[in-house]
Amino acid sequence: MKFEGFLHVNIRCSKEDLPAIEKFYGDVLGLKTGYRPNFTFGGVWLYDGDDPIVHVSARFPRGSFVKDQHNGSVDHIAFKTSGAVDFRKRLKRLGVAFEEQNIENAGYQVFLYDPVGTKLEFNFLNERVADAVPLGTTADANLR
Repeated sequence: MKFEGFLHVNIRCSKEDLPAIEKFYGDVLGLKTGYRPNFTFGGVWLYDGDDPIVHVSARFPRGSFVKDQHNGSVDHIAFKTSGAVDFRKRLKRLGVAFEEQNIENAGYQVFLYDPVGTKLEFNFLNERVADAVPLGTTADANLR
């Protein structure tokens, strides 16, 4: 077998969480809802262009997740990204809470949580944000 790349991540939630998840990933990442096979459970596939990179499966009962008490085996999902200045402005405009760090030889990074508590990491390699945290700052989200 040869590893050929990343296809998608799947986030589980309740049926009642679907609208908030769809809105969050649309507003924050610009992902669009697209084709999804007719599975026996609810959900959405969220696309970046032609690629359905975030699958959301509504397979849990309401109240299964407590946003600040995430207890899944996956710690976070990391994205290689560009456009740090614009992304930071978008988060502030939307009122999305986030933490940031600026690590030598790693670049500027942003951490935030989706509506069901999934930690997301955005890596802006070799980018600097003038009004962000100073070089050497580590986000609390990266220490938990």
